[in-house]
Parts: sequence; C-alpha cells; structure tokens
Amino acid sequence: MKKILIIRLSSIGDIIQCMSVVTGLKNKFPDSELHWVVRADLASLVKIDPRIDKLWEFDRKEGFAGVFKLGSKLKAEKYDLIYDAHSNIRSNILKLVLCPFGICNLFNINRLVTRHKDRFKRFLLFNFGINYLPNPFKALDSFRLPILNKWNLTDFNTPFNDWHFPDSVQSKIKQLVLDEIPENQKWVALVPSAAWELKRWPVSYWQKLVDLRSDLFFVVLGGPSDTFCEDIKSVAPERVINLAGKTLLMESFCTVWHAPFVISGDTGFLHAADLFQKHGLAVIGPTAFGYPSNENMKVMEVDLPCRPCTKDGSTKCKLKEIKKCLTDITPELLASNITFQE
Repeated sequence: MKKILIIRLSSIGDIIQCMSVVTGLKNKFPDSELHWVVRADLASLVKIDPRIDKLWEFDRKEGFAGVFKLGSKLKAEKYDLIYDAHSNIRSNILKLVLCPFGICNLFNINRLVTRHKDRFKRFLLFNFGINYLPNPFKALDSFRLPILNKWNLTDFNTPFNDWHFPDSVQSKIKQLVLDEIPENQKWVALVPSAAWELKRWPVSYWQKLVDLRSDLFFVVLGGPSDTFCEDIKSVAPERVINLAGKTLLMESFCTVWHAPFVISGDTGFLHAADLFQKHGLAVIGPTAFGYPSNENMKVMEVDLPCRPCTKDGSTKCKLKEIKKCLTDITPELLASNITFQE
C-alpha cells in the first residue's frame, strides 16, 4: 500500500482545483493512504472529500518554526510519493525536511513532484502578450498535469458524488434553498460576484437573463457586500432566492453541489462547479486561468486581441469600451445555452 502526501496550504480556489487530483490518485492506487497538508483555517474545504485519509493542519501563527516541526512529523510517515502542489516558501521547507535537496529522487525517480507556477511565462503573457502557457489554461488540469505522466495516472474524470458536507450545512441549504423551490422545478445557481470588478458580468445582464428564462428558478450566491444581488432578485422575486450574505463559504459550496446548473465567472465557485462536474456556463472575460476542465461546463467568451489582460482582474481595462470582453457576451446567448441533463 502506497502512502501519498499532497502539500497545498491555500488559497480557497487553488485548494478546490487541487482536490481534482484525488480521483486520479485513487484510480491508480486504490489501496493508497492519502494525506494532505493544508492551512488550518481552510481545512474544512478538504474535509468534504472522504477519500483523504488524514489532514495535517498548519497554523500560520506558529511561523517557520512550526513548519519545521510539522516537517519532522511528516518525515516519520515515510511517504512513498509526495506532491508539492504549492511551491512556496513553506512547502519548500517541508520538502527540504522530507527530501533534502531532492535526494529521494536520485534513487526513486519522481518520488517527489513539484507543481511550478511558471512565473516567467506569466510575466511574458501579461506584460508583452507572449503566451507560452497552455491555451486555454484549464484550472484543474494545471494541478493534474505535473503528476499525470510522472506517476502514470490515467483517469481523473470518474464521477464522484460522495462529498461529505457537515449535517449543519446540509440542513441550512435544505431550509434556504431546497425547501423553497417547487418540486420538479428546474433551477440555476448564479454567481454574479467576483473579487475584482473587472471580472464581473454586468448586473443588468444578470437581470435580463432572469427575465428571459421565466421558466426557471434562480439562486444567487454572493457575500455580505454584494448588495447588487438584490437588484437581480427584484426582476422576479417569486423566482429568485438571494443568498448574498446569508450563507458561509461552505454553505455556498454546498449550494453549488446541489445545483442542477451553474453560471459563474472566474471565481472559486466556478472551480467548485468544475470539481463537482456540474453542468453550467463559465463566463470568462479578462483573466487567463479560470477555464473549466469539466466537459459539462461550457465556456462563454469572445475573441479579442487584448485577452487575457490580467491574472486576477486587479488591473485596469486596456480598451476605451470598458469590459468589452464581457459586455459582448449577451444575456440572450447565455439564456439559449441553459440546458439540463435529462
């Protein structure tokens, strides 16, 4: 039986993307014991996958001394395979303890695999428009590819539906969403928010989409500051449930898991829908790394020479016609592409 360690400490979106490797590992090594190192405040995300046998939670307050202490505990586990899916200072310290200067790969090739971030290639893309990165850059695949060939993995896409959300989370979503939607009524989860304004499809477009598909119910996900979600609900309050500010992160992810169809921009919720192999639409505008890997998610985008212009949407639009990459994606186009699995 192989003992495998995954190192991915943060962030929310990257942890969700990295969780997609578990299926490939379990298909290749069905009797393996799988461990994961994660930041303590984000451990609940990884806990929803029952195939992960042990979580090692790291508290940032412990500093680098805590990293070395954790490394010594991990070393005692004698892992057969180690995947550093983070490649930052802390994960490099853990690797230094577990496999000093890569010596474990001298006698057992590819026992240790690191996912590199290709920082120079990203610099060329966003500063000079020179792209040596995969196009499109599929978020989940970027975590799968480093171990795909080196560990001879074959299947990452076997359906998995046994996600273990806490009972309290399931109960709250049942009360707020599932019990409020009529039986046999088709519904769509909408994710209109994003960390940066540049990535957001216009609110008026979301409103038009709700108006166009009068046959559907909609559940809107957002944070406490996303007051515009109420504007979306106002179009058809009898058919729209606004969860903005009413659900915690894990509860929102649970809503995505239950949703028959999901429409989202480049956000962590899109990655969750991708991981859960949901049917849906990915509205991709200025960013480069949010493309879904799941074939059930259809990408909605327009081809512009300025795309992609940003890693995360934190920059300014380069065109006078602000957010043309998003405003050219019409509500009518999305409305016509909402189709449900029979």
